[in-house]
Amino acid sequence: MKLITDIDNLPPALSASVSVEERAYIEKIATRQSLPFAVTPHFASLAGPEKDDPIRRQFMPDPRETQDDPFALNDPLGESCHRATSRLIHQYRDRALLKTTGFCSGFCRFCFRRVWVAEKTPFITASELDPVLDYLNAHPEIREILLSGGDPLTASDERLEWLFQNLRTANPALSLRICTRLPITAPDRITAELVGLLRRFRPLRIAVHINHPRELSAESRRALTILVEAGIPVLAQTVLLKGINNNASTLAVLFRECRDLGLIPYYLFQLDLAPGTAHFRVPLKEGLALYRELQALEGTDLKNNSSSVLLLPAYAVDLPGGGGKIRLSDESIAVEEDRPGGRVYLLKDKNGKLWPYPADQA
Repeated sequence: MKLITDIDNLPPALSASVSVEERAYIEKIATRQSLPFAVTPHFASLAGPEKDDPIRRQFMPDPRETQDDPFALNDPLGESCHRATSRLIHQYRDRALLKTTGFCSGFCRFCFRRVWVAEKTPFITASELDPVLDYLNAHPEIREILLSGGDPLTASDERLEWLFQNLRTANPALSLRICTRLPITAPDRITAELVGLLRRFRPLRIAVHINHPRELSAESRRALTILVEAGIPVLAQTVLLKGINNNASTLAVLFRECRDLGLIPYYLFQLDLAPGTAHFRVPLKEGLALYRELQALEGTDLKNNSSSVLLLPAYAVDLPGGGGKIRLSDESIAVEEDRPGGRVYLLKDKNGKLWPYPADQA
């Protein structure tokens, strides 16, 4: 997959817009074990030269990534607490997550696995897969496996087929969920051959990450339509990002256009607490207010009208440090309190245990 890794290879207007400060920071991270700069030509072509452009901000390294954040965690989801093998995470009873690769179609600056992805871990090997297959054999309660990374679709069709076949041999009833950004960042990856492969391994779903209506280019719309018309369910999930999509009108357009394409509304995620991402974080109470505004725009009330789940994705957060995913509402916040790093909300998980999440942007 072709990636732009040099600022001077960006479209001319975009390259010319890179400030001296941004260039210096990009040169700095290139020499360290940090999340590097990379973007596909397609995604770069969607960006404007303005520093606040919502596409540009998603891939352009920002010196604010070095600002101190007392709440930052190298492993914000606490995946290490639920690691079954070096690649397999088993946090929820009936599903598990496989980190297939550290490679992506570019690097989102808000990536919650930015520490792991920066290590550029290759696609899973046979020796790494063997203990995964043994674990799946020993745990028939696992009914679905999420293939994540990195991005699994950066691998070749041949490698994907090898992986799918081995997983199905271990558990013939296993459902596959592929977590990907490629229909948006590299839509030409969605070929007839790939779609045929995916169809052969149903039950299979695609969870595609889309943050802004401008990401739905003509090429991406074609790629998503091909998947939907092939009978492959496509889930749409979004990260709430300050300065990119943290207003109701932008999100309403995004969700409506996704629905019109036949995508299934899935999650709107509150930002995870990865290092270097605090400048993207929308304060939690602002997020809750924005979600109420979205409900009003849709003419729905999630609390009293279950049919509204067909209109909006669930607003959710992965509780920092391994607490799992919860849907967010005003009732999620048990209490506010001051901590050494700043003010936090204590959020309740399904068992009533409290987990801290920062009350404000860093």
